[in-house]
Amino acid sequence: MDNSNHIGQENPSKARQADRLTLRIGIFIGIGLIGSLDEVVLHQLLQWHNFYVHTDQFWRIFSDGLFHIFSAGMLVVGLWQLWARRHFLSEAGRVQALVAGILLGMGGFNLYDGLVQHKLLNLHPVREGVADQLPYDLVFNGIALLLLVGGWFLWKKVKDSRNY
Repeated sequence: MDNSNHIGQENPSKARQADRLTLRIGIFIGIGLIGSLDEVVLHQLLQWHNFYVHTDQFWRIFSDGLFHIFSAGMLVVGLWQLWARRHFLSEAGRVQALVAGILLGMGGFNLYDGLVQHKLLNLHPVREGVADQLPYDLVFNGIALLLLVGGWFLWKKVKDSRNY
């Protein structure tokens, strides 16, 4: 009889696979969550920038809409995958793998946004209309790094507890 579905009796190879899948699900959720927070807080409430600032108001709002569709889509896909695989969360340490993925997704996406979209591609600054962008860039990328490092340490803790 296969006891791999009972708590505490999961096959180590299957546990690693389930941990990694849970981590990936968390990454989807994290990207969707941080993208949605960015859209709502920085784009709409504070009105610091749009996704693409080098155009007229119509295309600024249109580009924000596309970004919102992307971030909402990532959140829906991640939550749907989580719902479909919710039984994974019953194993010890699996919620930590999910939270690690969420933090890695949030931090990784924001670091990509801050370095690639803000600086390399110059799609938009963190805050338009200020003389000195550096403090905004440092805080934005610093928060991204903290999320990324927190997710990495939590994932390392999961891996260490499973001895792989």
